[in-house]
Amino acid sequence: MHVHRQRLELGKPTQAVPLLPGWVALAGGAVVWGLLMAASALVSLYVRNRLETAHLAQLLALYLAGGVLAWPFVVFTARLVSRNARLETRFAACLVLLAVGTIAMTAFLFAMDYRLFYSQWHQPLLTKTGMRQVFGTSASAVYQFAVMGLGLYLPVGLPLLAAVSLWLAKAMR
Repeated sequence: MHVHRQRLELGKPTQAVPLLPGWVALAGGAVVWGLLMAASALVSLYVRNRLETAHLAQLLALYLAGGVLAWPFVVFTARLVSRNARLETRFAACLVLLAVGTIAMTAFLFAMDYRLFYSQWHQPLLTKTGMRQVFGTSASAVYQFAVMGLGLYLPVGLPLLAAVSLWLAKAMR
C-alpha cells in the first residue's frame, strides 16, 4: 500500500506522489543507475590508463553494485523529504541524496570487501580486539575509497548525476 499526501501547487490540487514507484520501475531504475555508475568508472579508467588494470571486472562490479543497491534508498528518501516541494527543491534533494547515497553504498561495499580479505588475520568478530580490527579496517577502506575511488565518478558521473536528478525530480510530480 502506498502512503499518499495531497499536494498543492499554485493553489491547484494534484495527484499524490507515492513514496515508492512500482517495483518494476524501481528495479529498472536501480539497474540503469548501476550501469551508469559502472560506465562512469569505465570511462574514467580508460582516460587515466587505457583500462590497464588487473582488477577491471571487480571495479566495474563494485560501482555497478553500489549504484544498484543505493537507488531504492535514494528514491525513497528523496520522495520522503521533497515530493511535495517545488521542482528546484526536489532537484536539489535528488542531487545531494543520489550523490551521497551512491558514494556511501559503494564505499560500504568496498569496506566489506576489505573486511572479507583481512578477516583471515583478525580475531573473532565479537571480541574487543575483533571489533577494533573491523572498525580500523573499515575506516581504512572508506578512506582509501575516498582518496582513490571518488575520482572514478569523474568526468562522466557528474553530468549523469545532474541529468538523473532532474529526471527524478520531474518524476515526482
